[in-house]
Amino acid sequence: MTGPVPISAWGLAGAAALIAINGGLSLWLRLRLERRLLIASLRTVVQLLLLGYLLVPIFAWRNPFLIGATCLLMISLAAREAVRRVGRSYGGIGRNAFFALSLSATVTTLLAVTVLVGVEPWWEPRYLIPLLGMILGNSLTGISLGLDRCLAELDEGRDRVEAMLAFGATWWEAARPVAAEALRTGMIPILNTMSVVGIVTIPGMMTGQLLGGTPPDMAARYQILIIFLIAASTAAGGTLAILLTLRRLFDSEHRLRHDLLVRR
Repeated sequence: MTGPVPISAWGLAGAAALIAINGGLSLWLRLRLERRLLIASLRTVVQLLLLGYLLVPIFAWRNPFLIGATCLLMISLAAREAVRRVGRSYGGIGRNAFFALSLSATVTTLLAVTVLVGVEPWWEPRYLIPLLGMILGNSLTGISLGLDRCLAELDEGRDRVEAMLAFGATWWEAARPVAAEALRTGMIPILNTMSVVGIVTIPGMMTGQLLGGTPPDMAARYQILIIFLIAASTAAGGTLAILLTLRRLFDSEHRLRHDLLVRR
């Protein structure tokens, strides 16, 4: 067998039925997650099936403008999701997250398709869109965790930051520990993945390639590539998002603008 075994509608229905176990646990332990679980499951089915059907004409037509519009939509939705997960907010957080995510994910993806893989043409949708999607999916988690930690530190640790400012510290001297802790938090998921990949887990991309008939050694190379790209994008995007946040919340007089923070 050289290709993947087709999955029937009954197979998907059987897999979806397993979610009932999660619902049962939620009811038993009174977690109150049944509604969220149902909505998340429905979104998973609708979004993935819709994506599958939309990619058919995109892959067939190979129109660079259509591909570019698809990538822009993916980045916009990823930035929105990254901000939505943050417990605190401020004016312009969505714009900053979009800029950080679009710059980091776009640069790493273009580096992959043009230099590291050498796809011809570089906008070949079978490479560009999946690579961008995997980088976005992991980078948004890192950026979201980093922003959440950064804003929490500025809110809950306000007295410490303002004490440093009162003793003559610049905004960067007072905020650097906050930035370091926030970036460290944002990098935890990818570092955990890198620590156990290949020993404890077989990542999704490699699993998909193996099911599709790709030789294991080549699948491993692609997985190594994407993990390193994700790590680079997460670090760059998280750093940029945190720095933009700090510049927004400190004014030119080196004062912390705590009044701009809004709790959700």
